[in-house]
Amino acid sequence: MKPDYVDGGPDARLPAAVMAGLTLQLLGLVVPGTVVYTMVVFRAAGQPEAVLLWALFVSVLVCGAVTALHAVRVGRLGSGYLIPTGTWGPAVAVAIAALEAGGPALLATLVVVLSGFQFVVSARLAWFRHFLTPTVTGTVIMLVPVTVMPVILEQLDNVPDGALDAGAPTSALATLAVAVGIMLKARGALRLWAPIIGIVAGSLVAAGFGLYDTDRVVAAPWVGFPQARWPGIDLGFEAAFWGLLPAFVFIAAVCTVQAISGSVAIQRVSWKPARAVDFRAVQGTVASDAAGNLVLGLAGAAPLGFRPTGIAMAEITGVASRWLGVALGAALVVFACLPKALAVVLATPGPVVATFIAIMMATLFIVGVKVVLQDGIDYRKGVIVGISFWIGVGIEHGDIFPDLVAGLAGDMPLNGMLAGGVFAIVATLFSELTKGRRSRIEVPFDRSALGAIRAFVTSFALRAGWDEAMAARLDAVTEEALLTLLGEGDPALATKSRRLLVTARREGGGTTLEFVASPGESNLQDRIAVLGEAGAAEAFEQDVSLRLLRHLAPSVRHQQYHDTDIVTVRVEPPRPGAGQSG
Repeated sequence: MKPDYVDGGPDARLPAAVMAGLTLQLLGLVVPGTVVYTMVVFRAAGQPEAVLLWALFVSVLVCGAVTALHAVRVGRLGSGYLIPTGTWGPAVAVAIAALEAGGPALLATLVVVLSGFQFVVSARLAWFRHFLTPTVTGTVIMLVPVTVMPVILEQLDNVPDGALDAGAPTSALATLAVAVGIMLKARGALRLWAPIIGIVAGSLVAAGFGLYDTDRVVAAPWVGFPQARWPGIDLGFEAAFWGLLPAFVFIAAVCTVQAISGSVAIQRVSWKPARAVDFRAVQGTVASDAAGNLVLGLAGAAPLGFRPTGIAMAEITGVASRWLGVALGAALVVFACLPKALAVVLATPGPVVATFIAIMMATLFIVGVKVVLQDGIDYRKGVIVGISFWIGVGIEHGDIFPDLVAGLAGDMPLNGMLAGGVFAIVATLFSELTKGRRSRIEVPFDRSALGAIRAFVTSFALRAGWDEAMAARLDAVTEEALLTLLGEGDPALATKSRRLLVTARREGGGTTLEFVASPGESNLQDRIAVLGEAGAAEAFEQDVSLRLLRHLAPSVRHQQYHDTDIVTVRVEPPRPGAGQSG
């Protein structure tokens, strides 16, 4: 029998021993990337060691604070889920270019601009809903392993000079065999320890070959704080700023899409059974990253971004507790001040870390597939996902007209995730723009508008060529959707003037209705799903409108944002001889 905290959701409480073990495991995955990326940026740009140490301290500290903020959800900041953050790898190239062109002050200015873009997207995420779809976000998640794995696999040979040839493959194989073996065969709590047992086993084997860097651990001080090196802000806005601005805006957009994808994915794997995506949590994810990047920008460090380790852990172990995010955030803050503790993690041999991350990336790919499938997949979505994925793979490996692509990209960094994600967005926008024209009506959000909305739907049905049976079904769906939305409204907003936008469009053999209104507190999509569970009839005896919606519409999607509720209903014509409801 599995413990309560396995598949227990984001609010599950963990035993102290399990919390400590999983936090240690996440530290081993988040800290090295944050440290290595920061070192690469500042050393490649020829910055002094003092500047590097300050940037490293600030990066680990802020990543810890943002990770904890994600978990606790303060106001509109944070998601309430396990979302580790770290220095963002795809931003390395543009960060180096900024340091070379204008030093830490120019980097600071551009990272602050990047955070401003993220704040705007967070506040107005509903505007982007037609192209930041599960098809796009799932494709981006699938491409993360494609982009990361070439770099990770290079670490398989990252061993000291003169080491025995058998050391790297033996330690990597030990890590793989122990971790995967426990994941596949163990039951109960032991499965939760599989990743860290694999890392320990691989490290012990590596130590036998002299690959574990004990000298680094011995030489590091217990406690240390670097000298503050605040760079200031470059407000000259000279040619270097304008030349790098487009690249930073593009990187900000991709970073934001990846944060959105990650937030959707962690919600997908955190709940058993899966719930509808809460886009208010997605907005909080982007806003938290923006706040962290604002602080990092002012401090002169490279930007942070979403790390997929939380998703992979939740998928493998079934543990998705947000309290693990709080513990990880606190541990990162402490690690920023403890060089010796940091050295213990950094001393883990490259082949061991690379093998385990490869396991996590394989799991993440499957999560991306599930996100793509969550709303169903038709011919158009299949084309977008398939072509986007293979474009990403081809660009990543330099197999698609490399000279032409390099010329078109110019100095802008381009990898498989960026290329595939951009194609997915463009293809989705094209698909949306070439659909049938929408009919729309805007009315007050109250019962008095029902007559106007029913007249609008009847007129739409006539123009679309639907028969009386379909017109009656559309009328019934409209009435029940409106009454349900009104019943779910927030009482605190009852005295405010609110509007409802209703759009209708014929798509294929059916019609899609969309209701955009002020927010409620519960998700209609989840409640309709619960109605189908055993024993739910008594609990929801009074939810007549929800039952009629489930009966009349094969698909009801409820997207909740701050200040906006969007209910999308797919209505199919009645089958010949079927009775009518409503």
